[in-house]
Amino acid sequence: METKNIIFLIIFIAAFVILFFSLRKFLKHLSIGQKENRSNRIVERIINVLKIAFLQSKLLRYRIAGIIHFFIFWGFIVFLLAVLEAIIQGFYTQFSFQFLGRLYKIITLIQDIFILLVFFAVLTALFRRFVLRVKRLEVDIKGKIDATVILLLILLVVITMLGMNVSILKTNNFAFSPNEFKPISMFVAETFFKNSNADLSGMTEIFWWAHIIVIFFFMNYLPYSKHFHVYTSIPNVFLGKVGEHKYALKKLNLEDENAEQFGVLDVEHLTWKQILDGYSCTECGRCTENCPANITGKKLSPKEIMRNIRKRHHEKAPLILKKDETNKEILEKTLLHNYITDEEIWACTTCNSCVIECPVMNEHVDAIVDMRRNLVLMESNFPNELNPIFKNLETNFSPWAFNPQDRANWAEGMEIKTMAEDSNCDLLFWVGCAGSYDARYQKVTKAFATILKNAGVDFRILGIEEKCNGDTARRLGNEYLAQMLIQENVETLNNYRVKKIVTTCPHCFNTLKHDYPTFGGNFEVIHHTELIQQLIKENKIKIKDEKLKEKITYHDSCYLGRYNGIYDQPREILNSVIENKLLEMDRKRDKAFCCGAGGGRMFLEENEGTRINNNRTKEAIDTGCSTIAAACPFCITMFEDGLKEYNKEEEIKVKDIAEIVSELVGIRD
Repeated sequence: METKNIIFLIIFIAAFVILFFSLRKFLKHLSIGQKENRSNRIVERIINVLKIAFLQSKLLRYRIAGIIHFFIFWGFIVFLLAVLEAIIQGFYTQFSFQFLGRLYKIITLIQDIFILLVFFAVLTALFRRFVLRVKRLEVDIKGKIDATVILLLILLVVITMLGMNVSILKTNNFAFSPNEFKPISMFVAETFFKNSNADLSGMTEIFWWAHIIVIFFFMNYLPYSKHFHVYTSIPNVFLGKVGEHKYALKKLNLEDENAEQFGVLDVEHLTWKQILDGYSCTECGRCTENCPANITGKKLSPKEIMRNIRKRHHEKAPLILKKDETNKEILEKTLLHNYITDEEIWACTTCNSCVIECPVMNEHVDAIVDMRRNLVLMESNFPNELNPIFKNLETNFSPWAFNPQDRANWAEGMEIKTMAEDSNCDLLFWVGCAGSYDARYQKVTKAFATILKNAGVDFRILGIEEKCNGDTARRLGNEYLAQMLIQENVETLNNYRVKKIVTTCPHCFNTLKHDYPTFGGNFEVIHHTELIQQLIKENKIKIKDEKLKEKITYHDSCYLGRYNGIYDQPREILNSVIENKLLEMDRKRDKAFCCGAGGGRMFLEENEGTRINNNRTKEAIDTGCSTIAAACPFCITMFEDGLKEYNKEEEIKVKDIAEIVSELVGIRD
């Protein structure tokens, strides 16, 4: 064995031993998190990895940044064979993959092209970060140094590869080896060394060693860098939430007498997956850039939530594992309060925009709700405005102080039966609290009920037996109150053997559809826009020939859109009843801006920054519309308040889709 091979063997063993112990320590530290099973639906998880991790579907939502990252990511994938070849050459100098024949020629061509692509991608990334100073990429000085080191290391990887190629070509009189094709390297070699007498034979060895050392240093630097996501992002995507009910909140076992903690106060109360989210965060800032709270001047930054989880875990995990209680300064701190403030937690509208945008499938909303659970259940520490809300939910079964016996008053004179009167029906209309009590939204309830009757749909309501679905309490962290409401509703629904439910409220829809199965409530749940579209297609709703001449824009509700993927049905309905083309806001579909009412924010004042609903209302006004169409009671309230702020309530109307359709519904035969 030559001296080179011995030196390489020592470096090789040292590099991989260090990496092994670094990753082993991380996995050990990860174990302080709560248990959580993420081993189901393997096929769906693999598809997510292929689509999100390898095809970079989420990253490419941002064209320039997405392309940059796509080239760098795939550059590393393409370079793997070249790196493996270089490593094997450390043991056997003459080794080459040329025995692959024509396949090797294709591989070397692709690798050579990616040398150029990655080179310019890194330069563009440095330009965006340090010259353009893209806001969402802004980090502290430590983060800037770290990002610079990583980008320069990537640059060195491709430069050393190019250096090896060029020096070999020069040494071989600009001739390719058999089954090899590297046009970029050839162009560089001929451009700079065609007429040069320089002897580059020794440079091949220098570039080879530089390449190996950069690779080994790079792989061992990552576990101690914010770019640890290079290792964790693909596993994190694989372990992300999957399935129809992936956005359902986890159920707390409130009957566990041995439980000492409900919700999250500190890092050890998070699940191991939530901790992994912190390390997988790429700090790309997409979550924060799309967060309605952050955009309107609140302290909340989903990116900082992830960064602080990572920071706190890195600080406290070693103490927990060693059972070291001597460092009181660290132990007396908590993730919530010391790293993440209460104001940040209460600013969240749970709109799910951060989750949708995250390229590594981090689950910011779950962590935030878990911290709210601690504040409410363990500390009784929540905004004063919530006291009457929780009290009303407990005593009146709605967020408002209305008599529960008045829940079905809206239906007087409409000849609508309750389940108690006759439970033999095809469909239950879940009216919801707003639809039952709010004078404005009662108009929507009546409009939809009229549509159902005219279409010949056999439906019932629960009437006074219906209680709040529990969404507001649950997302505000009051799991105890939410479970009480959910369990009572599930018992009522199951007693009547309800199979199919329709509701006009996206919050009711989402909770009944996704949260209730965990509590034994398994129903087919549809939104009223889905049913109206179906009835129109089946010609059960006869639309008058004369269409509406209003200029309409449509607002995507967060809980209808991002949580449930319902974008097309409302638009198809509107396009079938209006004469003019539907006006779209700039932020639409899964990029739509929140109205500001989700996550219980409907009942909280905005004391920081500007109002979220005003931001969205202004966007709607700018379309030149005469009507804002919505499909959610909360959205309608927020838009009507916003129009008053801009003194546009007389010029622009806010209507639910059911109201718009009811204006053109003909009586069926």
